[in-house]
Amino acid sequence: MGHILRRIEVYLRKSNTPATRFGREAMRDPRLVLDLRQGRELRMETAARLIAYLDSKENGLGAGR
Repeated sequence: MGHILRRIEVYLRKSNTPATRFGREAMRDPRLVLDLRQGRELRMETAARLIAYLDSKENGLGAGR
């Protein structure tokens, strides 16, 4: 699941979005990114929701995976 965190980190840099804002908007959890950085494991359903969220946001940035 480390690839999801890498995608999030790239998105945060490209979009200049704070980690807490991303977590709040993506999953209603402002600590999401901070917890992932500290080793939090995601359930498959949560990972799928995050991937879908990133896909939709990256399309707006013109970014790929």
